[in-house]
Amino acid sequence: MDPDKNYKPLTKIPTHIAVIMDGNGRWARARGLPRLAGHRAGTENLRRVIAACVEFGIQYLTIYAFSTENWERPQEEVSGLMLIVEDVIDRELEELNRQGVQLRHIGHLERLKPKLQKKVLKAIEKTKDNNRLILNIAFNYGGRDEITCAIRSMIADGIKAEEVTAELVGKYLFTRDIPDPDIIIRTSGEMRISNFMIWQAAYAEWYVTPTFWPDFDKDELYKAVVDYAHRERRYGRVLEPSECVPDADETSPRC
Repeated sequence: MDPDKNYKPLTKIPTHIAVIMDGNGRWARARGLPRLAGHRAGTENLRRVIAACVEFGIQYLTIYAFSTENWERPQEEVSGLMLIVEDVIDRELEELNRQGVQLRHIGHLERLKPKLQKKVLKAIEKTKDNNRLILNIAFNYGGRDEITCAIRSMIADGIKAEEVTAELVGKYLFTRDIPDPDIIIRTSGEMRISNFMIWQAAYAEWYVTPTFWPDFDKDELYKAVVDYAHRERRYGRVLEPSECVPDADETSPRC
């Protein structure tokens, strides 16, 4: 990435970007490094992406940091990931707070060690009044689990079957007070949803890049946002001519 590069103004900025940060292990393997080195490099890269989101005017960023299925990975790797998370909180919290980033967690904290739980909750509390960027960290998160939890909560609240609507379900999700993602980015070229934001992704645009997460920098994010700007979000309907997106030559609309 050229730090002095001049970017053309973005004409259509997504409100909410969600990212499946994939490829850390392959990035490390290609360099003859252990998998944890890839995870650490991916964590370091997050700093660049957050800064770029702030610069581009993104309001919400959700990152898929650790899934409910990731506990099945080798214990050494899981333990190493937990140490990385703790280290990142210790090193980055003050800077994130200075940048106006509000940290939120979606998923479950119960399986984390008490010390790490306290650090996560402290980070959330410290940044709760920031509003320049809302950073949702999906940690120990799974889309099916989220929907299951929502159903259980509705039953516990005595919701009747005829009262259940899509809007009501949304109010029981972990993301109840944030908009659905406009675009979901998956790095490393894999074409899977991987149990991520299953409900919220219903009408999200998808952007898949072969770039491994540790190499997904400001340039790569800019490309994704530019690509999004040329998408037509129809939500199942036919667009009016005034809603059509111009072609690359900026003269002829396409619908």
